[in-house]
Amino acid sequence: MPHIPLESHLPGITGLLEYRQDTAAPIRELTQILLRGESSLSEAERELIATLVSSRNQCRFCTAAHTAAANILLGETQTCAQVIDDFEQAELGEKMKALLAIAALVQQNGKNVTSAAVDRAKNAGATDREIHDTVLIAALFCLYNKYVDGLASVTPGEGTFYQKLGERITSNGYNRMPAIYEQLKKEQA
Repeated sequence: MPHIPLESHLPGITGLLEYRQDTAAPIRELTQILLRGESSLSEAERELIATLVSSRNQCRFCTAAHTAAANILLGETQTCAQVIDDFEQAELGEKMKALLAIAALVQQNGKNVTSAAVDRAKNAGATDREIHDTVLIAALFCLYNKYVDGLASVTPGEGTFYQKLGERITSNGYNRMPAIYEQLKKEQA
């Protein structure tokens, strides 16, 4: 049960963003830029960063949502599972492993990011912007995870919900979609 009154048909961060649309607007814009904007990292790679951080923060809603989005973008389900289990052993390139290592350090404490971790990423071909964006995505998802769990927003248990959410994320990005929200309300009634 959420700690504050939220729309029950809008679980997770969606209900929180609707609760304060004024604060949601810049959050949505930043998320859209980082996860769907121009980048040398693919959308799937950026979703993997979100998935890793959310799983390490034990945020069930965000982990399930971003795993679903990454799985759709990747066209398979093994990579996310491997990243959550042990990204160093996942079937990924060295650059992505190094960026995930940085994201994991940020998730623990931003001061844990070392020159050695950054050098590893650079030696694997990561650009300064990719390193920057990895740190910012990781920090942003720490905020989201704490936001969702700190207010005890509704966390659906079924995979069907997250599959649909992943489809919405991959097709519409992180923009506000009032028509979808009304559809969810009708489905719940």
